[in-house]
Amino acid sequence: MRGRRSGRSLDLRTWLAGIDPGLTRLRLASIAVAAMVLAVGVVAVGRALLAPAEPVTVLLFAGVLAMVSNLAVNEPDLPRRRVTTALMILPAAASTVAGAFVAPYRIPAAAAFVAVMVLAVWVRRYGPRGFALGMAGFMPFFFTQFLRVAPAQVPWLLLAMVVGIASTLLLRGVVFAERPARTLRRMVTAFRARAFALVGATDAVLADVGQSRLDERGPDERDLEALRRARARLQEVSLLVEDTLEQTTAGRVWPGLEDDTLALRVADAELALERLSVVARRLALPQRDDAQEPIDAVVVAALRTGLRHLQTALTAGQGHLAILEAANDARAAVAGLVADTRPGRERVQRTAFAVRRVADAIHHAQVDAPSRRPDGGAPGAGAPLRPPPPPAGGGPAPDALAGRSRPEDMPQELPQDDRPGPASERPEDDDVRREKEPAPEPSPGGIALSTRQAVQVGVAATLAIVVGESIAPSRWYWAVITAFVVFAGTNSRGDLLSRGWGRVLGTVGGVVAGMGLAALVGGNTVLSLLLLFVCVFLALYLVRVSPSMLAFWITAVLALVYGLIGQFSVQVLVLRIEETAIGAVAAVVAAFLVLPRGTRAAFGDAVGEVVDAMDRVLAEATDRLVGRRSAAPAREGVRAMDDALATLRLRAQTLAAPFARRRARSSYQRGLRVLVVCDVYARSLARTADHVADPSWAATLDPAAAQVRANLDGLRDVLVRGRRASDGGQVEARSAERLVDAAEEHAARTDDPHRRATMLTAARLLRRIDQAVVGLAVDLGAAEDPDEDDADGDGQSPSTASSAGVANTRSGS
Repeated sequence: MRGRRSGRSLDLRTWLAGIDPGLTRLRLASIAVAAMVLAVGVVAVGRALLAPAEPVTVLLFAGVLAMVSNLAVNEPDLPRRRVTTALMILPAAASTVAGAFVAPYRIPAAAAFVAVMVLAVWVRRYGPRGFALGMAGFMPFFFTQFLRVAPAQVPWLLLAMVVGIASTLLLRGVVFAERPARTLRRMVTAFRARAFALVGATDAVLADVGQSRLDERGPDERDLEALRRARARLQEVSLLVEDTLEQTTAGRVWPGLEDDTLALRVADAELALERLSVVARRLALPQRDDAQEPIDAVVVAALRTGLRHLQTALTAGQGHLAILEAANDARAAVAGLVADTRPGRERVQRTAFAVRRVADAIHHAQVDAPSRRPDGGAPGAGAPLRPPPPPAGGGPAPDALAGRSRPEDMPQELPQDDRPGPASERPEDDDVRREKEPAPEPSPGGIALSTRQAVQVGVAATLAIVVGESIAPSRWYWAVITAFVVFAGTNSRGDLLSRGWGRVLGTVGGVVAGMGLAALVGGNTVLSLLLLFVCVFLALYLVRVSPSMLAFWITAVLALVYGLIGQFSVQVLVLRIEETAIGAVAAVVAAFLVLPRGTRAAFGDAVGEVVDAMDRVLAEATDRLVGRRSAAPAREGVRAMDDALATLRLRAQTLAAPFARRRARSSYQRGLRVLVVCDVYARSLARTADHVADPSWAATLDPAAAQVRANLDGLRDVLVRGRRASDGGQVEARSAERLVDAAEEHAARTDDPHRRATMLTAARLLRRIDQAVVGLAVDLGAAEDPDEDDADGDGQSPSTASSAGVANTRSGS
């Protein structure tokens, strides 16, 4: 019983570690609420002692500025965060003074309000600091109009503003300042937790295998969707680990561990887990190939046993030796399937190989940390590490297939001259990192996004003021703030439409929740204040999950505030829905009619960024494979590619919304899927390129890589620019099969077994990228190369087939 409870406790800790990587949302919400309480408390004491007659609005002003200065500042490191927070005092003071003096004059106040919003949006071109300073100028001006302040209140309002921002600076910048080393540990823990979730989602898909073979239905679509979400969440936290490594060093958390080693291990584990999810999904789908044997319950049981051991290894709180033992148990569970080379068992064998690859990644990550090695003196680490067990039924040991002789696995120690980037480029301390001001954003299409949105916000705010005042002269500000807020973080009309719709839905839900909370507290002041801070906490905790949740909980806060001041009524809350809808509609109208930027144009720009980043990764990997070393670390290009792909996912979400055309949804989603696959292959190619360099390979590899990159650019033409052979376009998908064959033949003649295996793997990854890109491009209308012969079977050349025993295990399909 105790063991069962302990297992459930570990599972709960793992789940909690994964839902909020690094506890960033918890820290944001907790510190923001604490800063609000501190600011309100300080101003309340000062008001009681010095100016009891001063309106209570100064307390609200202090609390709001404390919240805004927490929410708006998103600088990547602590020094910049402190500076940006302190600088917010300047625009906040200017807008407070200006707002107070124009508030009595209706038309000038409205005109000034529109001008402030336009300026607040325009300065977003200067990155996170511009965004924060813009919000610092907008919110105080908004509240001077909302609270109808008089010029005589300006001194107290300025004091409340300074106290609010200073509270945030004190708590977030000093008392509870983020410690990057601690955050890095939490991020790695979150990575393990999301890896645990991905393995669990894979297990759920495999659980459907037996039944799907009986009734031809295939796996539950909900399980497949959960698997896709788990993959995206794993990639998200992998990027967060990279972000945190830019602020600290791995050696501060795990003495002796280098940044590059940690980055390589995280990337290797991510690729292994992604590969596992892909092959498991293919295994679970109904068989269309008669050559593939039916999958029996024994096979499924062995695979799921291996997955359960992987979950044990990834569970939070496990000791070093327990993790190594669980990884070895996972290998042993699938060893028989790995050694099964009978025809018709290829998919099962690939899945078993994928399970073992994840186990290898876990094993190497544990051994890599010097503090965990036997010679590091860590508690419980003094016993010698047990080598991976040999597979049942004979055959080569796992290390022979999955260790050093397998090119796709990273060696436990990289040679110093093979590490990405020179040692001098790896900063050792936060203080030596140079602060760089973000450059103004480029201007695609002749006008910068911030300029376009500034003009659109000006038009939307004017419409919101006019229409809002006609419905409720005293509540028009709700329409204006909606028109302003929905433009934050959007890049196209579709983004804005989705965000505005979400804000309206959040407001409707918040009205219902607010009425329920108001009825629950029944006028109890203490309970109302307690629930008010709880609602603010939830609004800030969930805002990065869904902006509509901010509207939901802030509306509930308003209901509680109106209850406290004796102005609560259902009519007021219903009016908030109406004004919010007016603001959202005004924003949508402005976005569609004033300097419009279509969702597909934004998607096309994102595709272009992915293609450019992927082209860079392929070019740099090719250079390293043939001995031409680039100055930039390899992971910089991979990171840029992953960031671009994350942006593309966001654009595709808008296109997947119910109001998008079905035909467009289909082609864009297919394009996204192909680029996701190519991202995985390109990252794996970049890792493989770190372990071999053969200048004599340039004669055959360079032409093959150049053709693959040309095909990638051709896919962009077809997918984004709509240039098709059927409508007179000149896009031609010229397969790189023959060129890759030549590169592969050169690799196959290499004498050293390890180098040969690594080079064959690189050629196979290049072939896979080409196949995916050319296949989709032709599907979407590109012209096929008339001189290109059809590829054999799954696109392998004879030389590829001869090396399948090496390449299929890690990077094949």
